Amino acid sequence: MKLKQKSLLFIVLALVLSMFLAACSGSTGGNENNNTNNTDNATNNTGNDPEDEEEEVDSNEPVYGGDLILGSTGSPTLFNGYYSSDTASSAIEGFIFDSLIGSDTSFETTLSMAASWDQSDDYMVNTFVLKDGLKFHDGEPLTAEDVVFSLSIPLHEDYDGPRKGYFEKIESIEATDEKTIVITLSDIDPSIHVAFGFPILPKHILGDVPVADLGEHEFNTKNPIGSGPFVFDEWADGQYVRVKAFEDYHEGRPYLDTITYKIVPDADALLTQLATGDVHYYTVPASDYHTVLEWEEAGDLKIESGLALSYTFLGYNLRNDLFKEKEVRQALTHAIDREAIVASIMAGDGEVAHVPESPLSWAYDENVPKFDYDVDKAKQMLEEAGWTPGADGILEKDGVKFSFSLKTNQGNKIREDIAVVVQEQFAQIGIEVKPEIMEWSAFLADVNPPAWNFDAIILGWALSTDPDPSGIFHSKEIEEGLNFVAYSNPEADELMDLNMSTMDRDERADYIKQANALIAEDQPYTFLYYPNAHRAMPVNLEGFEFHARLEYYNIHKWWLKQ
Repeated sequence: MKLKQKSLLFIVLALVLSMFLAACSGSTGGNENNNTNNTDNATNNTGNDPEDEEEEVDSNEPVYGGDLILGSTGSPTLFNGYYSSDTASSAIEGFIFDSLIGSDTSFETTLSMAASWDQSDDYMVNTFVLKDGLKFHDGEPLTAEDVVFSLSIPLHEDYDGPRKGYFEKIESIEATDEKTIVITLSDIDPSIHVAFGFPILPKHILGDVPVADLGEHEFNTKNPIGSGPFVFDEWADGQYVRVKAFEDYHEGRPYLDTITYKIVPDADALLTQLATGDVHYYTVPASDYHTVLEWEEAGDLKIESGLALSYTFLGYNLRNDLFKEKEVRQALTHAIDREAIVASIMAGDGEVAHVPESPLSWAYDENVPKFDYDVDKAKQMLEEAGWTPGADGILEKDGVKFSFSLKTNQGNKIREDIAVVVQEQFAQIGIEVKPEIMEWSAFLADVNPPAWNFDAIILGWALSTDPDPSGIFHSKEIEEGLNFVAYSNPEADELMDLNMSTMDRDERADYIKQANALIAEDQPYTFLYYPNAHRAMPVNLEGFEFHARLEYYNIHKWWLKQ
């Protein structure tokens, strides 16, 4: 493997798709599978039958076989990383597709389908050479032309997906031979590695499809063909997605025969299926962690835990006049007892968030404006903003009541409970909140452009390993990107732009911290908490490594001990 040492000093990989809307309660992915009749419960494959002891084998040697059932409350929407923005879709895409580069558990750059990556001294020219013998799932060779085709999609004038910002400094992409790609930039871009982590799509299937039609093409839902470790097999919408091992995967055939991604919208039902063995793997929400911990102590499963690279937030649609004033949004945050939410709803398993960055990030800084729980302060700020109680006790201003709907996704018990708490606590300051619990796909359709059909939402971000906040908070991302709350602050925009103008990490960290401080002061979100991730799995599952960002990191290396 060849990667210039200089690149390692300046580049830390941001994972594919950089940031995703997190669907599941405590989970970074939505899983689906209706294979409820599968009795191959990996938890029971102990290999302890005396009749099987005729030949002694190394029990730590990986073996092939088995179906692993992954459980999730969220359902995917499509399988194309240039157009999806949710973690449920991203999880499946990670099984089916592959990219030039990846990252390890320390967020350091690794090569995937690229055999080498060289960067010019001025960081403007990036040269990739592909590994030998790469294939798509249909047997066709994967060449430099497929890379050029794929990475050029967001550059096209008709592209309407949410990822354009990561590619905007690419000036040209050229295949100089079947294995070599030269990517030239128009300016320095310290996060260009985000673009290089996007999936490679088959040009021989999609090359003639107009870019304007790619987002709705049947490839994304009927028969996605990639070069990743698993081949798409079946999608029963709302029930499951099944993939099977790709025999010609460039890192070797996965040990598991199949993966079933099972969708159980009700979190209580999903927990029951984990207990009965109808689901084998599930990222358990904080509210259920102590219950599952008892199952681990009984030897029924095992849990791997760590701080997740994510945060959960209450977001306000700034197109709504109710939320246009910064002081009003600050008052709303003062009215929410986030410490109590973490202590009660999450059983203390989390940390109150004040900034749009993870404590795991090199750009994290907790020294930002904070708006701690203070009901009297909230009332005072709202009164100063012109909001006074009406005859029914609900605040009014210029004949408009302070009343709004609060949407979140079905199956996430923590978010559903938080919606009720927000409703109760806002009522104490004279604000009417009407919670609305929605199916995940319908929820996303309301939140994302061009609908923006919401007043306020409870949602989460699975963050990029690169801390640049532009993808979520820069004003250029309002119309087609991930800035669906329509936050705009020219000073913050300038700082985010400056962060992208240098390769020096310390300089970048300073700009990002300043931008995040402005965002924290403006409160387009009430930042709620940073969660821990508790991944429950069969006792006999081997090869698992905890990754703060990727729930299914290196799943092609997972295997079931017999």
